[in-house]
Amino acid sequence: MGISVSHLFKIYNEGHSNEVRALNDVSFELQEGELVVILGPSGAGKSTLLNILGGMDTATSGSYLIGGRDIGKFKTNELTDFRRTDIGFVFQFYNLVPNLTALENVALGASVSKNPMDPEEALDAVGLLKRKTNFPSQLSGGEQQRIAIARAIVKNPKLLLADEPTGALDSKTGVEILALLNRLAKEYKKTVIMVTHNAQIALMAERVIRIADGQIIENTVNQEPLDPRDIRW
Repeated sequence: MGISVSHLFKIYNEGHSNEVRALNDVSFELQEGELVVILGPSGAGKSTLLNILGGMDTATSGSYLIGGRDIGKFKTNELTDFRRTDIGFVFQFYNLVPNLTALENVALGASVSKNPMDPEEALDAVGLLKRKTNFPSQLSGGEQQRIAIARAIVKNPKLLLADEPTGALDSKTGVEILALLNRLAKEYKKTVIMVTHNAQIALMAERVIRIADGQIIENTVNQEPLDPRDIRW
């Protein structure tokens, strides 16, 4: 299930004096099962690109194909279905429902998917089955992020998108989350795309796409990715 992005533009106030090109002719291809880091400073266009890949935003022009389907041509209802079934999201903040248990939060993710995993299996995959009856307020930040990851993978998505997934965590807990994402990518053969401003995290990626001012300035394959536990920041 490869991904092909070709000549993608996202332009705000197009044709006006205050025109902003959040994405400016972005092209790349990804292989199924790759662990990819999109790296760049704040305002570079990383989150805009991630939102388009996840079907939460649309490009001004260009094409975005996943498994041969041109997502950019999808109608609103098709994009909704795409987000529900093909995409798993992990954000910097966990966005868990506070009055639902860990298992119920994960089951909520399963409820919108056509071919979900068993919620307990997803919790077990992130090492938190024993905490299934706990509410978010009874969990640490790292545990809450693990629940958020379980909620994303329970949908059995083709693509897992993570926007600064360690941004709200201390370095030790952050490394544990990176190791978890790395393991899930390999065990479940999912394409994982992480957005970050942290250059150290890029050391674990199989592919690093550097972006600045809405343009790709480097797209490299890392022949020897580091084990996430060897990353320090």
